[in-house]
Amino acid sequence: MSCSYADGLSPYLNKGKLGLPEIPDRPEDVSYKINTLANWIKNSKHAVVHTGAGCSTSAGIPDFRGPKGVWTLESKGQKPDTNISFDLAIPTPAHMILKNFLEVGLIKHIVTQNIDGLHLRSGVRRVQLSELHGNMFVAKCSYCERYIALPDSLPTVGQKEIGKDCPILKSGGRRCRGKLHDTLLDWEDNLPALELLTAETQSKLADLSICLGTTLQIVPAGNLPLRAKKNPRGRLVIVNLQATKHDKKADLIIREKIDIVMDKLARILNVEVLPYSPQIDPIRQFLSEDREKFVDWTLPNTSLNQTKKLDLRRPAKRKHSPTMPEDNAELILTSHVVT
Repeated sequence: MSCSYADGLSPYLNKGKLGLPEIPDRPEDVSYKINTLANWIKNSKHAVVHTGAGCSTSAGIPDFRGPKGVWTLESKGQKPDTNISFDLAIPTPAHMILKNFLEVGLIKHIVTQNIDGLHLRSGVRRVQLSELHGNMFVAKCSYCERYIALPDSLPTVGQKEIGKDCPILKSGGRRCRGKLHDTLLDWEDNLPALELLTAETQSKLADLSICLGTTLQIVPAGNLPLRAKKNPRGRLVIVNLQATKHDKKADLIIREKIDIVMDKLARILNVEVLPYSPQIDPIRQFLSEDREKFVDWTLPNTSLNQTKKLDLRRPAKRKHSPTMPEDNAELILTSHVVT
């Protein structure tokens, strides 16, 4: 659950702008905007979706900076009323629609800040997903450095040892001698290099960036969607009930719930979406079969090489830190910045 994850993080005082009001668009405006977005998706060559905590709230997982978010309530000495266990949460309609959009080629990649594992559990292919801040169900081996998806949510935060041995078998049937660590970033942990590089490359290729349920306050994740604006006719779309850091740079803003927007998009684009089923969920398959099984969730280097072949432009220089505003509102971390 979000609270247990948040409680496992190191103390950090300034967590960004909290509790901004949610102001939904008028229904007639929402319909017009969704039709506009559907047309842009249909005509895009490389659409990339960026998801934040707002994508998972309908699964019962609280967000962090919304009016009833974990950080917002924490600042008032309170806890969220709704806070389902990560093990019991299931992918939302939006997660399933995104998975189907990937399958039919309407979008090319998902970049997520979420650690709830719901994209994995929706059946998204590994090479189509960049998980920048870790995954509650994925551990990393300290020796062979492979990523392992496990049947239960992890007990630790901050890349600590979880008390399990690596299950990978080496040549000759010998078991790897490494120990598994969680992949969940603490405030001052570095982002996983291959995940970040893949996300940067995909974002640079995008002619359409769609942001779902994020106020874009954490960087580098929050700045990646802006890469599309550097491409000819590149567009930035934000779907979020709250104002975001990059509203002024957006070509389209939809103030509506994520599930509603995605459902209407699927209908307009004539994409059949099957509901969530445990049969496509690697985590639930463990429970119904053999809990000793695992999924190798390692992102292959070849996937990045294939992505780079699509990019014929000269790569932009990487910036290692953002420009700080005069009021010093942004928070510098080793791995990311909250604004």
